[in-house]
Amino acid sequence: MRRGDAIGRHALVITAIVAMLFPVVLALATSFKPVTTIFDLNPIPVPASLENYDLALGRFPIGRLLFNTFVMAIGVTVTTILVALPGAYALVRFDRARGRGLVLVAVGASLLIPPQALIIPQFLMTTRLGWQGHTIGVIIPQLGVSALALLLLRDHIRAIPQSLIGAAVLEGATSWEILRHVVLGLLRPALGAVAILLFISTWNEFLWPLLVMPDPEDTTIQPGLALFLGPESSQYGPMLAASMLASLPVVAIYVLASRRIADAFLHSGVR
Repeated sequence: MRRGDAIGRHALVITAIVAMLFPVVLALATSFKPVTTIFDLNPIPVPASLENYDLALGRFPIGRLLFNTFVMAIGVTVTTILVALPGAYALVRFDRARGRGLVLVAVGASLLIPPQALIIPQFLMTTRLGWQGHTIGVIIPQLGVSALALLLLRDHIRAIPQSLIGAAVLEGATSWEILRHVVLGLLRPALGAVAILLFISTWNEFLWPLLVMPDPEDTTIQPGLALFLGPESSQYGPMLAASMLASLPVVAIYVLASRRIADAFLHSGVR
């Protein structure tokens, strides 16, 4: 690679990083501005103030909303893995079963459908089952995101030496015993990465919790930020402060587990 090409590529990468980080840094800096200077053109908060954070923590039920979001994210993550793991194992274990190819095509095709296209049927189902306004109504319909989890886990299960599974079969182990005692133990790193991806994705969900749990004080953290927006006035400073607080858990999780997430995609066939 010529030096000029390398410099150009590095410049392009740096430009992309700056473009992505600029709105986040600007929002973080604005959250430390006093309310009276929130719309000043100077992006640097001089003087810096914790006034917005005091207002956000004092008037915003952030503890309750974070708890609701945590319950939803954990519920979706656990139930999705419970559905995806046996399905992924079945696709590998019974690779000669009739209709297996059709199932794979259907699972892969489901990734091409935008989640917004399923909002109306999911909402109608939730309403008819009486789940409107309940946590279960937020969790169960989101099991549709398990297609990516299923494909990731399938590719990791395929990498397990078949001699181990064959030895377990010769010992008389059933499919469930093989899944529990052989596959699950070797799959823990991949399961951790998939769980983190699911948790972050669910934590950042906005539209579905807004529809199922419209009460701002009983919903999750993302739609709950609407408490700062009113028909006559909006509290942008406290809203930015609450947004920064709401993003801390997922940022911390991603920073700590970014290598594991990258490895999960690197060692699978999903790109």
